Amino acid sequence: MFAVQRSLRQKTGMTRIFIDSDACPVKDEVYRVAGRYSLHVFVVANRMIALPDSPLIERVVVESGPDVADDWIAERAAEQDIVITADIPLAARCVEKGAHVLEPKGRLLDGDAIGMALAMRNLMTDLRSAG
Repeated sequence: MFAVQRSLRQKTGMTRIFIDSDACPVKDEVYRVAGRYSLHVFVVANRMIALPDSPLIERVVVESGPDVADDWIAERAAEQDIVITADIPLAARCVEKGAHVLEPKGRLLDGDAIGMALAMRNLMTDLRSAG
């Protein structure tokens, strides 16, 4: 099925939206915008979540485990797609592929912003581990 979607996307050039749904507070807003512009939305999680009944919104349930949902998104996101995530390493992977990445609060994580965001994340991780 993914090969069919990829083929269709290559022919139409349609932008898709990927939602890293773990703790994403803006799913309803994304659904409304996607419906307005007829964009396909993939809601990726490691558990079943409720979705509106729409042919444009697809639930993707991945196995439990660290970064499984992130890997699924990063493997499929492409240039001109939109990724909604608060996960900085996932954002960096998607920006590298040419996707537009938005944090749930609306901040764009582009090539300029992602370096600083990664540096801050790593600094905070180091500080937490140091006690």
